[in-house]
Amino acid sequence: MGQLLTERAVVGVIATLLVLGLFVALCRPRKAGSVDDAVLDAVQRLSRAAPELRGGLTEKAADQATKELVELLKCVAVGISDGEGRLLSWAGDANEHYVDLEVPIVEVVRRGHREHIQHENLQCGRRGSCPMRTAVIVPLIIDGQIEGTLVLVGGVDSKRLIRAADELAGFLVIQLELAKLDESKQALARAEIRALRAQISPHFIYNTLNTISSLIRTDPEQSRELLQDFADFTRYSFRSSGLFATLADELGNIDRYLTIECARYRERLNVRLRIAPEVQSVVVPFLVLQPLVENAVRHGIAKKPGGGTVSVFAHDNGSEALIVIEDDGVGMDADRLFEDLRDAHKTGSHVGVGNINQRMRQVFGDEYALMVETAPGAGMKITLRVPKFFPGVRPDLPDFSEDQDPDTAVARPVG
Repeated sequence: MGQLLTERAVVGVIATLLVLGLFVALCRPRKAGSVDDAVLDAVQRLSRAAPELRGGLTEKAADQATKELVELLKCVAVGISDGEGRLLSWAGDANEHYVDLEVPIVEVVRRGHREHIQHENLQCGRRGSCPMRTAVIVPLIIDGQIEGTLVLVGGVDSKRLIRAADELAGFLVIQLELAKLDESKQALARAEIRALRAQISPHFIYNTLNTISSLIRTDPEQSRELLQDFADFTRYSFRSSGLFATLADELGNIDRYLTIECARYRERLNVRLRIAPEVQSVVVPFLVLQPLVENAVRHGIAKKPGGGTVSVFAHDNGSEALIVIEDDGVGMDADRLFEDLRDAHKTGSHVGVGNINQRMRQVFGDEYALMVETAPGAGMKITLRVPKFFPGVRPDLPDFSEDQDPDTAVARPVG
């Protein structure tokens, strides 16, 4: 759905630019290079109008769009209404005629069809001097719902104005569809984070509290430190907002988790951490590491007689950070692991690993799928490649409010 909409957006924007560029060129005095200049002007103005629209049809977005569009078309006025016919923005002249257009706008919202209004059919106190000659009202329809209307007011009655209105409405609709897609993606990402939180084992919480309780008399200082680590761990993991975090923040939470597990498993769990300072500011999806480390402890080391070692490495790799989570535990058959990951939504097996793999692919692209190496008795190694800079990916300021929503193999990408 997202890829289809993106392709449609590209085609739609290109078509809009070509039509509007030619429209502007034909409406202005001819001179050498005028068509090229008009297309370039269209590109610049639509690119300035688009970003605000990606946040939805708000008054601010409508103000930015009408300001650019009225300059682009050199028409009398451009207006945008919401899905109830209420004016969000009006740029240009003939303001007094918006009252006359209110009923047609509501009718367009009701019926979902374009309306073409002639000035001669309106009452106007300045017949000879009024710049308006015609108005075109086009519905903005998204997923079958009318989210608003676009109004173009022209100084001449021309079919080109109708064509321009249709193309511009298509451009606006694509931007608003992308806004809804962004909103859906964020909602999905938040749902996936809730799923990861749910994977934080109740047994881990119970065992942590039991470990702390057992140390209260024998080593009260360590019990206090563990209690603080546990409080900080849960506070971070259950923060109420944020889709991204710095690698330093994620590693800090991993350190707290491993400190707690080391107190529980004692000599059965060894930890190796090696982090390059230059990658600590790299931005990663929130809670992208903890489930992988927990998977290594629970499914790798805890099931191995005598225990073992969990290693977390983060290296500088040019334009990327390379993060490796490795254990020398029991491992598993690679084919079975990939089958579990493919059917994780049905079986519940390795949900954390599958969730993180999906999130990495959604955020950065399929080429950033997890790389997994494992075999029975050979432990498991999971590698993440994270770009140091990626459009739209930046760390969120954590909101720690009190009302929060309470895992001889050849490396291959997870499918």
